[in-house]
Amino acid sequence: MSRRQFRYLSPCMTAVSALAIAALVIAPSFAAEDAVVIPPPAMDVPASDGIQTAVLSGGCFWGVQGVFQHTAGVVNAVSGYAGGSKATAQYEIVSTGTTGHAESVQIKYDPRKISYGKILQIFFSVAHDPTQLNRQGPDSGTQYRSAIFTTSDEQKKVADAYIAQLDAARVYKKPIVTKVGPLQGFYAAEAYHQDYLTLHPNQPYIAYNDIPKVENLRKLFAENYTEKPTLVGAARITN
Repeated sequence: MSRRQFRYLSPCMTAVSALAIAALVIAPSFAAEDAVVIPPPAMDVPASDGIQTAVLSGGCFWGVQGVFQHTAGVVNAVSGYAGGSKATAQYEIVSTGTTGHAESVQIKYDPRKISYGKILQIFFSVAHDPTQLNRQGPDSGTQYRSAIFTTSDEQKKVADAYIAQLDAARVYKKPIVTKVGPLQGFYAAEAYHQDYLTLHPNQPYIAYNDIPKVENLRKLFAENYTEKPTLVGAARITN
């Protein structure tokens, strides 16, 4: 069952229904993505003063946002849309897969505490599977594609070099399909999508697909993990 199908479940569903749905989720065809131990990037963006921005797309933004909200050095992580126009940056339209948008997360980070390269390492290792084309886990469509939207020439050089490095090292069974391109615009998603993992940790989709990603972050990147998430809050969402 996909994330979109979960959204339309009645909030008043019975415990029996919830158990039945959980059984559907915990099936081999809907397995949570495994973490992959990968080397850090050989090239990185030089440290600088001031908060920097990274925009990443790796399937459903609930899980990607949740991972980076638990990443030390990240000061804000907002779920949203990138790759299309502002006019179509609405969940119901993006979900058609015809807008050019990808579900994305805008990550504001302090480069004195975490580098752009480390953010990419976490992205490729625990936040998603970069070898899945136009899908991620149970969700399929171009809106769930793997993409890096760069905000500078330096970010693009680092992202391209890292993908080439990981492919050459054969750390995945298949080639990386992540697309790298300049950010044209980021549009925050609706308020009900923000902080979703923290607010709904027991929802079957989150519990099976996304909580394991945060746990893998804690295990594999202990020095970059923070127990208390950095939350958005509806009052801070602007486009």
